[in-house]
Amino acid sequence: MKERDVILVPLPQADGQRKPRPAILLRRIPPFGDWLTCGISRQLQHHVPDFDEIISPRDSDFAGSGLYGESLIRLGFLSEYAPREILGVIGEVSTERHRRLLERLSLFLRPRASEIRRVLGIIPARHASTRFPGKPLALIAGKPLIQRVVEQCRKAKSLGEVIVATDDARIADATKQFCRVEMTRADHPSGSDRIAEVAARFECDAVVNIQGDEPLIDPAVIDAVASALAGCEMSTAATQIKHPDEYDNPNVVKVVVNAAGRALYFSRRTIPYLREAASRSVSEQLAAFPFLKHLGIYGYRRETLLRLVKFPVSGLEHAEKLEQLRALENGIQIAVVKVDYDSVGVDVPEDVGRVERLLNGRD
Repeated sequence: MKERDVILVPLPQADGQRKPRPAILLRRIPPFGDWLTCGISRQLQHHVPDFDEIISPRDSDFAGSGLYGESLIRLGFLSEYAPREILGVIGEVSTERHRRLLERLSLFLRPRASEIRRVLGIIPARHASTRFPGKPLALIAGKPLIQRVVEQCRKAKSLGEVIVATDDARIADATKQFCRVEMTRADHPSGSDRIAEVAARFECDAVVNIQGDEPLIDPAVIDAVASALAGCEMSTAATQIKHPDEYDNPNVVKVVVNAAGRALYFSRRTIPYLREAASRSVSEQLAAFPFLKHLGIYGYRRETLLRLVKFPVSGLEHAEKLEQLRALENGIQIAVVKVDYDSVGVDVPEDVGRVERLLNGRD
């Protein structure tokens, strides 16, 4: 006997008797070699759409199935049998049908993500910065940078609360005037580790990690990243690269995604490599392919975040200095939301004037 064989097994009937009925061998179960089967019935009226399926004389594998007429493969009618209980093999179904049945069953049995009700927005803020010490407290048009970020976050509809996570008393003292502050350890290697410490203290379903140096963050981007968590453990955002000076810039992180919008890889290198257009100018390459720039905002389901920070720093994370690669290397899928917004960060003191001019233009 083998997987996809059509067999006869003694199935219980409505009258209490057990009579020989056809079933399909789906999978052998260790350690004793019992078989998982699904029943086959002639009662087509019991068909459950998108779950059961019908096998009929029109199908290419019907002739070899050993069945006498159109029948219903009842994927919900699962049974387990020891080999000695199987009365015999009468035929087989196709490899494609067997694969399809197992795939549909696995999708049904896969744990479903819990509903997201409460989302926290957490902004990690450090005083130490090589290029801009004390950056969170730098004044932007009369308000501290961190306050500008908090005000934008509060415009997002998805966040139940906004929290600043810091290890610095100066930032905490200034921030508690307008936002909840949580003190964290000073030895966290990444922003994810810092917000995980805070998330562990709160009852919530998900967390959005917002960079503390983006005073113009679009609330709609925050909402989009939070919404993407409905179907994925982790999420982030990306926008199409339009400026040639970002093409080869290692500080502009690139991301490539699959057809389902899940991240395949993040890199400081320009990816993908356009083999046929490699000799063309940067502008021509940007026109030939929609290169994606990763935006530094992350959404996590709470349990995913707490699990992620327990993993050691991965090889790719260490090489690229990109913490999101730790998630990919450990099998955590990341949904990538494509947005029109492009981040405007404050990295050095000279950026303050640029942001103030943008604020004036927006006001």
